[in-house]
Amino acid sequence: MTGPLYAPSVPVFRQMLDALSDILRKGEAHAREHGLDPDAMLAARLAPDMLTLAGQVQRASDHAKGATARLAGYDPPPFADDERTLAEAHARLSRTRDYIDTVPIEAFEHAAERIITLPSGASQMPAGRYLYGFALPSLFFHVVTAYAILRHRGVPLGKRDYLGNYLPD
Repeated sequence: MTGPLYAPSVPVFRQMLDALSDILRKGEAHAREHGLDPDAMLAARLAPDMLTLAGQVQRASDHAKGATARLAGYDPPPFADDERTLAEAHARLSRTRDYIDTVPIEAFEHAAERIITLPSGASQMPAGRYLYGFALPSLFFHVVTAYAILRHRGVPLGKRDYLGNYLPD
């Protein structure tokens, strides 16, 4: 048995991280085609009080690895928020996917019974509420905001780019 919280978490995290990697690659290609510095896109943001594209990538990574770890009963691995190039952003997403792929499915067997403490320590909630009410919406927010930043910069992306590969293997 894999527990009821594995299927709606890790595979979805992986799908969205893969989609984020793909839209970053499309952004890089677009910048190069237009004679722009691709790495400069990491400083782009939608509004002055919002995170940059680099910040969106970092938070998407944090939510995927953090939720995977917490649901499995582990402490999330720390990653420094120091990405300055697209290569470093891709490396972070790759490290995140590698990490979530190493967490054994069996670790989720009792995930639904866990009480999760949010990173700030201010709130605790049942694991299902954490996954559906915080972790997934947060991941989606940061991925779609990265998508919106790139669209705002003129990168030709569509809904299919945001969704990534949602078809079964």
